[in-house]
Amino acid sequence: MRPSSRSAALACAALSVAALVAPAPAALADPAPQPPAARYLNLHQCVWNGPFLPNSFDLMTTVVPSGDGRFKAGTNVSGSPDPAPVCGSGDGTYELNVYRAAEGYDLAAGRYLNLHQCVYYSDFDQSHLTTTVSTTDFKFTAGTHVSDTRDTAPRCSDGAGTADLLPLLSSATPLDLTAGRYLNLHQCMYWFDGRRDHFTTVAASGDGRFKAGTNISDTPDTKPSCGPGDGRYQLIPLLSGVKALPIR
Repeated sequence: MRPSSRSAALACAALSVAALVAPAPAALADPAPQPPAARYLNLHQCVWNGPFLPNSFDLMTTVVPSGDGRFKAGTNVSGSPDPAPVCGSGDGTYELNVYRAAEGYDLAAGRYLNLHQCVYYSDFDQSHLTTTVSTTDFKFTAGTHVSDTRDTAPRCSDGAGTADLLPLLSSATPLDLTAGRYLNLHQCMYWFDGRRDHFTTVAASGDGRFKAGTNISDTPDTKPSCGPGDGRYQLIPLLSGVKALPIR
C-alpha cells in the first residue's frame, strides 16, 4: 500500500532531524610519527697493528669493507646501536688493536652528521693513527656526533704525549642528513714504503692530496673517491673502499 504524500513528508522530516542530532563519527587521530628504520648509524672503527720492526710499528684503520675482506669493518645503519665493533680477522701479520671501537649515532637527533677525522703521528713508531669515534682510548678520541649545528673544527684528543695530532690531516665534515637517501662513506688508505706506514682518511681535510669523498646523495656511490697522495704516501686501492648506507 502506498503511503500518503503527507505521511511521506513527515517521514522525510523525521529523518532530517535525526541526521542533524546524530553524533558525528570520531575523527581519526593522526598516527604517531615513527622513527626511521635506519635510525642509528653504527660507525665501526677497526684498527690493526703490524709487526714490531726495528724502526717502526704500523697501525692501520678501516671503517668500511674494502677489496681485502680480511680487514673489513662492519659499519651499518640499523634500528638500534651496535654494542661492539665487527672487524675482519686480519691477515696473520696484522692483528686487531685495542683502538677498535663502535659507536651508534641517532640520525633523528639533528640535521647534521658531523664526521670528525683525527689523524695522529708518532715519531717514535713512525706511524699514523686515524680515529673517528669517541669510544676508544682517551688519548685518541674523535668527536663525531649528530646535531642541528654544523661543526667547523675537529674535536680530537691530544695524544697525551704518545703521538702528535696533525691538524692539516684532521677535520670536521658536516653532512646534511636531509640532502639525500644515502650516506656514501669513503675510505682512502695510503702507504709509504720508506717507513712501512699506512694511514687512512674518511673525509676531506686541509691537505687535498689525501681527501676522501664521503658525501650524502640520492645516488649510491660504488667506487671510492680519493686524493692521489703526495708522491711518498701512495693510494692502495685494495684497502680503500666505499659503502652506501641508506639513511632515509
